[in-house]
Amino acid sequence: MTARFQDQTSAPALRKVIGAAAMGNFVEWFDFAVYGFLATIIASQFFPSESVSLGLLKTFGVFAVAFAMRPLGGIFFGVLGDRLGRKGVLSLTILLMAGATTLIGLLPVHASWGMAAPVLLTVLRCLQGFSAGGEYAGSIAYVMEHAPNDRRGWYGSFIPVSTFLAFASAALLVFALESSLTAEAMTAWGWRVPFLLAAPLGLVGLYLRWRMEETPAFKAMAAEDNTHAHSPLRETLKSQSQSMLRLGTFISLTALSFYMFTTYFSTYLQVEGGFTRPRALLVTMIALVFATLFCPVAGRISDRIGRRNTIRFVCAWLFVMVVPAYLLASSGALWKAIPGVLLLATGALTANVVTATLLSETFPTRTRYTASAFTYNVSYTIFGGTAPLMATWLIDTTGNNLAPALYLMVIAVLAGLGGLALRETSRISLMDDAALQPDAELSLYPAQQAAR
Repeated sequence: MTARFQDQTSAPALRKVIGAAAMGNFVEWFDFAVYGFLATIIASQFFPSESVSLGLLKTFGVFAVAFAMRPLGGIFFGVLGDRLGRKGVLSLTILLMAGATTLIGLLPVHASWGMAAPVLLTVLRCLQGFSAGGEYAGSIAYVMEHAPNDRRGWYGSFIPVSTFLAFASAALLVFALESSLTAEAMTAWGWRVPFLLAAPLGLVGLYLRWRMEETPAFKAMAAEDNTHAHSPLRETLKSQSQSMLRLGTFISLTALSFYMFTTYFSTYLQVEGGFTRPRALLVTMIALVFATLFCPVAGRISDRIGRRNTIRFVCAWLFVMVVPAYLLASSGALWKAIPGVLLLATGALTANVVTATLLSETFPTRTRYTASAFTYNVSYTIFGGTAPLMATWLIDTTGNNLAPALYLMVIAVLAGLGGLALRETSRISLMDDAALQPDAELSLYPAQQAAR
């Protein structure tokens, strides 16, 4: 498939594309985020224990187990997406996520059903993870395959925007509930409200996605190869394994930084900083709003300086700033905790924006959904899903409340090695599969790419 099949999407149509993809992605991650922000309550309701640390470990253990399903979901939905198209698969993922989240809101607790309650919670979390496995990479591919070559960072940044906005909205809702309800009411029924909102939100997202059009890149591939005889998984592993390994190494930092500041940091502020739950959520919410607003800025910058320079910035920033971020957060002072979490958020949002573009720019159309979904979800399972668990375990084992920061520094070094082994792809055409093959010779300078 070559660039002659390029279908220029009009600006109004592109806005609709971004709106449908971002809205569906928002619903997916709002549902997923609620669990992390309610971790301390879920621990008391489903994993009662005399030890706060033990209850949190069990709760975050279920959080990690759900991530183990994401690579399976990535393979399943990725293969479907590469065979049948992006639109139908993205409609299915949001339906599964909304259904599982709603059921969590209706689930009896340990006091009522005993061990059956945490078992069912784990099953529903696994279904959430399976659904999420096909969501993010599919949404990104859908937007990128419509976007102009020189502005993919900008347009693609609105998918991370919807992700951060989903986490911010979840934090705001939980904060509002914590502030307006008594502790007894929040424990008895208040925690269920965010989960039950999944039903109406899911229906809205499903409606928007069902009305989407298929992408130009997929339609061009289908026109050239209407037999669909290829095997996406086998072909992906055979031809893209080297690129998947390099990209996956960088995404490990994206995953770890993202879940450290969106999910774990609220717990860290409570346990190590002595913050109340509403106060900790307020700090996290401020950082999430900051990330939401600055993702497009990071996308525009990435388009100008290229992906490799953005990778250099991300790895260096997180390596240098993570220790000051944790020191400020553990001080117990609100005026210190806010700039501390913003330091971490800056690196995390930039990592997410450049990852969004790389997921589509690294792989050709016929294997893009499969390769990007599998790579993204394996990295997120190993480093994102275990982030709260590892952070809690490291502090509990070492007695050092900076242990999570040191862990992230090590990952930042490894991510730099893997990310900088990738080629510069900021201006290539996603319609030109020859330019996306592993052995293609690509210039490191975007201006030269544009001149091709």
